[in-house]
Amino acid sequence: MANDTMSGAILKQLADVLDSRKGADAAASYVARLFSLGDDAILKKIGEEATEVVLAAKGGATERIVAETADLWFHCMVMLSYYGLRPENVLDELSRRAGTSGIEEQALRKALARGL
Repeated sequence: MANDTMSGAILKQLADVLDSRKGADAAASYVARLFSLGDDAILKKIGEEATEVVLAAKGGATERIVAETADLWFHCMVMLSYYGLRPENVLDELSRRAGTSGIEEQALRKALARGL
């Protein structure tokens, strides 16, 4: 199992590679091809991968769950890169939410949406 430092380094390294694929040859790079196809293609791929995670979880095969979740995370990271975001942005948000109950978080989001 990867420790926190290794996990963060892996996410940063992958994000750096994804960022470097912007403007690369779409014929030579899967990620460059996704970038060239635009957000609809990237978001469609995320939807497909999310469905595969659900199916893997329903099947209960832990190796399949891990593999499909890795695919989903990868494509979510492609999306983050496409929009100029990094995994650190997501980790910061998760850190901000740590220690807050899900019910409190939902209530806060609803209040903010109503402009309270």
